[in-house]
Amino acid sequence: MNHHKPYTPKDVAGKLAKAFLRNPLTSVLGISLLAIGYLALMIMPREENPQMVVSGSTVIVALPGASAKEVEKIIVKPLERKLKEIKGVEHIYGTAMDNVGIVNAAFYIGEKKEDSNLKIYDKIMQNADMFPKGAMKPIIKPLDIDIDIPIVSVAFYSHDKNMSQTELYDKVKQIQHHINGLNNVAVTALKGGHKHQFNIAVDLNKLSGYNLSMGQITQAVQAVSYNVPAIKNKTKENEIVMVGVKNAIEDAKDVGDIIVAQYMGSPIYLRQVAKVTNSYDIQNFKSALISKREKDGHFMPFANQVTLTVSKLQGTNAVIIADEVKKELQNYKSELDKKGISYVITRNDGERANDAVNELVMHLVLSIVIIAILLIFVLGWRESLIVTFTVPAILAITLFVAYLSGQTINRITLFAFLLSLGLLVDAAIIVIENIHRHYHSVESAHESNDEIMIKATDEIGAPTNIATLAIIMTMVPMAFVGGMMGQFMKPIPENVPVALIASLFVAYIFTPYLAVRILKRPKHDKGEH
Repeated sequence: MNHHKPYTPKDVAGKLAKAFLRNPLTSVLGISLLAIGYLALMIMPREENPQMVVSGSTVIVALPGASAKEVEKIIVKPLERKLKEIKGVEHIYGTAMDNVGIVNAAFYIGEKKEDSNLKIYDKIMQNADMFPKGAMKPIIKPLDIDIDIPIVSVAFYSHDKNMSQTELYDKVKQIQHHINGLNNVAVTALKGGHKHQFNIAVDLNKLSGYNLSMGQITQAVQAVSYNVPAIKNKTKENEIVMVGVKNAIEDAKDVGDIIVAQYMGSPIYLRQVAKVTNSYDIQNFKSALISKREKDGHFMPFANQVTLTVSKLQGTNAVIIADEVKKELQNYKSELDKKGISYVITRNDGERANDAVNELVMHLVLSIVIIAILLIFVLGWRESLIVTFTVPAILAITLFVAYLSGQTINRITLFAFLLSLGLLVDAAIIVIENIHRHYHSVESAHESNDEIMIKATDEIGAPTNIATLAIIMTMVPMAFVGGMMGQFMKPIPENVPVALIASLFVAYIFTPYLAVRILKRPKHDKGEH
C-alpha cells in the first residue's frame, strides 16, 4: 500500500466521523438513542390538539336593588375603565342587568394565565373603594381553558320509567365523587338531572284568610334553611306560589311544621297555608334527553339523562385519564345494572388523541419504508439500510427533547415530524452518496476504508451545514406568529429545527460508522490491496 499522509478533517463533520468511527461506545449511543426515543413516545402525554394558553377573567359585582341603568353607570363603566389599564388585555365586554354587573376581560392569546389572573385581582383589590355603598364584594372567576373543556363525557340514563329523576342524579353524584378523586382529574360536573328539594305550594286564598304575606312565609322558611333558591310568583288561577328549599331538613313534615306567624295567640303552621312535598328542583327547567342506537339497529325511545363531564389538569395524558375513568365506571357496572341504569360514553378525547397519534406514527413508518425502497433503486440496499436507520434515531432525539421541554404528543407535533421527514434524510443521503462515490472511484483506491469515511464525510460537511441552517432559518419566523394560530402551530418551530440539527449529528456519527461495517468495497485493478 502506498505510504501517504493520513487525512486530517477540517470540518466538524469529519471530526465527528473520525471520533466515532472506531469508538466502541458508538453502538451503545445508537441503542440508547432509540431506547430514550421509544420511552419518550410511550410516556409523553398524548392529546388531540396542542395546549393553548388562553387567559381571561369574569368579574361579577352585585348591587341589590339597583336597576340595569344604574348598574351600568356606577359599576360596569368604571370597572371597564380600570380593567383597560391592565397590560395584556385585548378585549373587555361589560353587561349590566338589574342588581348585577358583569365584566369579562380577555387577554391576548399567549399571555400567561397565572400572571393575567393576578393582574385582574390586584387591579380590583387596589380599587375596591370605587364601588358604591351597598355593592357586594366582587367575585372574580378566571377562565381556565384546560378545565373548562372536558375530555370525557358520560351520559347515564335509566331503563326504569318509574325511577324518580332525583334517584338517578344521586347515583351519578356518588360515582362523580369517586371519579373526582382519580389522578390528574381537575374538575367533574353534572349536567341535566334534578336535585332533591322540598317544594312549598302556597295557597294564596288561605294566605289572605290568615292575613299573611308571602314575605312572612319566605322569612320563616329562610330562618330554618341555608338555601332558598327560588320563589315563583307565577300563580295558577292566582292561587299557587312555589318556594323551593334545598334539602336541609329531614322530611316534608318538618317543613310543614314551620311556624310562619302567630294569629290570635296561636301559631300558624306552614302546612295550614301550603302543601309541602319532598320532590326535585322544579325551578330548574334544564333537562337532557338521550336516544341510543341499540345493537339490533333500533333506536331506544328518548329517556332522561344525567351527563358527567371530566376535565384534566394541564399537560397531563388524556389517554391515561380517559382509560382510568372507563375502568372506574366498570366497577359500578353491575351495581348500575341492578338499578336499571345504563351509561354511554358520548365523548372521549383520550381515544381520539390515541387514534390520531397512532395514525400519524403509522404514516411516519410508511414514509420511512417509501424512502428506503426509493434508495434501494438509487444507491443499493446496503446504503438504503443505513439511511433508514438514521430516521428513527433522529426522531428519537427530537421526541426526547420535546419530552424534556414539557411538550405533549398531539396532531401538530406529529405533523412537524412528518414535515421534517423529507429534510431529515437529506444529510444522511449526502454522506452515504459521497462515501459510495469514493468507494467506487479509482482515485481513492489507495486509501483505507476508515480514511475514505472521514474524508467523504468531511468534504460535504460545510455545504450540508449551511443548507440545513438555511432550512432552520425558514422555520424560525413561525415562532413569532401571534394569536391563536401561533399557539396552535408552535410545535412546528419547536420541533423541526431540533430534528434538523439532530439529523446532522446522526448523519456525521452513524452513517460513516455503519457504512464502514456494512458497505462492500469493489476491487480496482489499479492500486489493489
